Amino acid sequence: MVSENKKDSERVDLNDPKLTRFDIYKEALRKDDIEILHYEPRFPTPGTKEEKRMERIVAMMFVLAGLFALGFVAVMAFWPWEYPGEVTGWDAWFKWQTPMLGITLGLSLAFFGIGILTWAKKLLPVEEFVQDRHDGGSSMEDRKLAEATIYNMTEDIGLKRRPLLKKAFLFGAAPLGLAAVAPLGGLIKDPGDSLTKTGFHPDHNDGQPVRLMNMDGSQLRPDMVSVGGQVTAFPAIPGGATNKYANSSTLLIHLRDDDAAELRENLYPMYRDADAVWGNFVAYSKICTHVGCPASLYEQHTHRLLCPCHQSQFNVVDNAAPVFGPAARHLPMLPISVDEEGYFYATQDYLIPVGPAYWNRPSLPEEVEE
Repeated sequence: MVSENKKDSERVDLNDPKLTRFDIYKEALRKDDIEILHYEPRFPTPGTKEEKRMERIVAMMFVLAGLFALGFVAVMAFWPWEYPGEVTGWDAWFKWQTPMLGITLGLSLAFFGIGILTWAKKLLPVEEFVQDRHDGGSSMEDRKLAEATIYNMTEDIGLKRRPLLKKAFLFGAAPLGLAAVAPLGGLIKDPGDSLTKTGFHPDHNDGQPVRLMNMDGSQLRPDMVSVGGQVTAFPAIPGGATNKYANSSTLLIHLRDDDAAELRENLYPMYRDADAVWGNFVAYSKICTHVGCPASLYEQHTHRLLCPCHQSQFNVVDNAAPVFGPAARHLPMLPISVDEEGYFYATQDYLIPVGPAYWNRPSLPEEVEE
């Protein structure tokens, strides 16, 4: 370690006008017990063809990063995302929205990172330092030295004499910042009553009860679900199986006789009053009350309905109450019946909001849960 006497003998007068900024920079390093073992500019002669070539390469990386970031924003804003029904081939553009978001954002971050690394590896000086650790506060002199250090680093980066890189860096960074805030635009739209009303509400069917259907549009009958089986049902209205009614996804389960009897004994009063169960059939919201994943893995022998995202489990014969995992609320039950033509329909909409909890969630009969 450098002795205090040696430090004093090597002390530099910072007010000496002959000192260069690099001299002050070296003094700053010396005061922090840092010794420069090697310092060599990548390009001792500024402005050479090789340096300009590397500048153009780094600038190209930043420009590509900016273009792909703008592509991410464009996909977020304009790419079709709503499920239009059964489509194939080039008409299924909506299927590519999520992959395109990942591709554009991933390439943008990749090119930006490559640009930074190339800048550091090919344009910044080659440096080797060693430092002895020490304690102590920062005096005014130390602050002046730190300022000189920062200025010297700025000089090494070369922003002042490399305007192309400065503009390219800003072009790449600005769209990346825009890409970071673009998804927040989805929060601007007023959700209206979509938090409390699903596609099974009669208002979506001219005041008439809404039937249950498969994704392909075929309406559901009791004989279409085997004993112990389950199907995913949607409201039989225009666009009922699209993202427009994403909160309406429902799991229709055909229980065994003993399981159906147990469920009727355990029904919450609000479901008993609504006569929510028809025969041995029960319909639960498919949207997990934890963070909204699809809870659709049904194990009939244990009566458990599993959400694969975070392993929340719900007891199908006990109002789909949570029995394991982070979910804290039961899956809402959709009151169902069968009409004269033999098709399932919702006698009314869900009695409580489906999905995860949210601020100002209305107080509804779910309070009767124990």
